[in-house]
Amino acid sequence: MKTLFDLARKLEKKKLSSRQLVEHCLANIDDDSGEGHNTFISVYRDRALAEADEADRARKHNRHASPFTGIPLSIKDLLDVAGEVTTAGSHVLDEQRPALRDATVVQRLRSAGFIMIGRTNMTEFAYSGLGINAHYGTPASPWDRKTRRIPGGSSSGAAVSVTDDMAAGAIGTDTGGSTRIPAALCGIVGFKPTAERVPKDGCVPLSTTLDSIGPLANTVTCCTILDAVMAGSDQIEVPNFPQVGIRLGVLEGLATEDLDAEVAAAYQAVLARLGKRGILTKVINLPELESYYAHANRGSLIGGEALAWHSQFLPERAEYYDPWVLSRIEANASYSAADYVATLQRRESCRQATHQRTIGLDAIVLPTCALLPQPIGTLIYEEDESQRVNLLNLRNTSIANTLNAPAISIPCHTPGSAPVGFMLIGKTGCDQQLLSIAQSIEGIVRGASE
Repeated sequence: MKTLFDLARKLEKKKLSSRQLVEHCLANIDDDSGEGHNTFISVYRDRALAEADEADRARKHNRHASPFTGIPLSIKDLLDVAGEVTTAGSHVLDEQRPALRDATVVQRLRSAGFIMIGRTNMTEFAYSGLGINAHYGTPASPWDRKTRRIPGGSSSGAAVSVTDDMAAGAIGTDTGGSTRIPAALCGIVGFKPTAERVPKDGCVPLSTTLDSIGPLANTVTCCTILDAVMAGSDQIEVPNFPQVGIRLGVLEGLATEDLDAEVAAAYQAVLARLGKRGILTKVINLPELESYYAHANRGSLIGGEALAWHSQFLPERAEYYDPWVLSRIEANASYSAADYVATLQRRESCRQATHQRTIGLDAIVLPTCALLPQPIGTLIYEEDESQRVNLLNLRNTSIANTLNAPAISIPCHTPGSAPVGFMLIGKTGCDQQLLSIAQSIEGIVRGASE
């Protein structure tokens, strides 16, 4: 389906109807040989088709809401849809009351004419970077489907819905990398905004401090469009940042340790291409950030805030959790109020120190994930390995959440090879600048300039 602008142009020129587009997505979801049954928890078949017909009528009479009217999106099973129970990839919430209204982001997307085609599968309660779900199955990364490898989490179904043409774009959430990890492991683009940029009401929380809502799509520009709509911004299009003025900090240290050989090679190739194009890069280290993570064995904001929220369900609904997710939640039982306050203080000190060390830079760059997508079967049956892979998947992406900075993952692998993501982290609140930079260098990152 290519890009949202491609689809908008075809719809405008009557080369494609919304009905045809939605039917195309539904056919891919229904394909018995595909990943639809693992990708979606529920599909809005009848409603999507009815809305597609209405979009086509509106476009015929030139009263459509936006150029993107009639384009189907998927939404992660964390976001409220009026009249439905939001289950967060779990059975723990099955008996909760249905939502009274759509989440604000869903309202805004509908108002812009987008069609919600279904709820996507995810890691239960978004508490893992693997993308494995013990209740609803696990969609496989598009790479090496025969082996069946993890799609990354927690927005697993969101990524696969895009790669397999089940939706033109997807809405996910990101607390430690949950839009960017699956984007990297599935070979698409994933964006995490500054936390307060996009309203989070109507979204089941993992960490109220670190959560954010962001898009996954085929290009940076597609993510820019979806981010603007969700943020309530009038600036749908962001101009490309002048390449000659871009200044990037190349993060070394912990972020470049234990990389798979293919990840390291693809990452270094991007840096070489950027250098050939005259884009300024400077090697940097962030010791305060590494010191912050050295305290992670004492507990984390995610763990403490997750336990606080789940405490309302643990006494009577513990049996409905995936045991692996439950053990991670309960592991925070010894994390005290004093620990929590100390973590917040360390985080703020880390943010201030990082700001000082990155003055004069427009963005920090680093590999999105250290590893290639690992086999699903191995991680299901080997708990120690699943813990190791999960930590490595989250290690680099969680930096942006700690800093409350916008971040984006762009695929940088050779087409047909194992997926690798190249990540840019911007400055807090400067989301559109980061997207502008990412648009400007996307072709270089993907190797299109060679």
